[in-house]
Amino acid sequence: MYAIFEDGSRQYHVCEGDIVRLDFREAEVGTRLEFKRVLLCKDGETTHIGQPIVEGARVLAEVIAHPSKKFYIQHFRRRKNYRRLKGHRQPFTSVRIQHILLPGQEPPKPESEPAENKEAASSSV
Repeated sequence: MYAIFEDGSRQYHVCEGDIVRLDFREAEVGTRLEFKRVLLCKDGETTHIGQPIVEGARVLAEVIAHPSKKFYIQHFRRRKNYRRLKGHRQPFTSVRIQHILLPGQEPPKPESEPAENKEAASSSV
């Protein structure tokens, strides 16, 4: 199953479990994001194509990080004593696609705490 959705004037082709780099947004790590502008969904043999969007389809994702990497741009002209070094850091948000929901589908319930944590919490009381 895959989907194509639009976010910030860009289109992304994603499957469940993919990690995607989006434009930076103020969201805490672990926050769930929902993208409603789904342009196309394919589930096995069935393809849903939007005109322009698929009504009711959603892509759910979870923010996993706000990494940043600095790129250096260097200009050099030989024999002219001309050297320029400039850096640029583009902020972005990494998200993991958790669910692609077709029209009428509901997201699965979030998993409860593991049994180990429940036992530890009950024994400390």
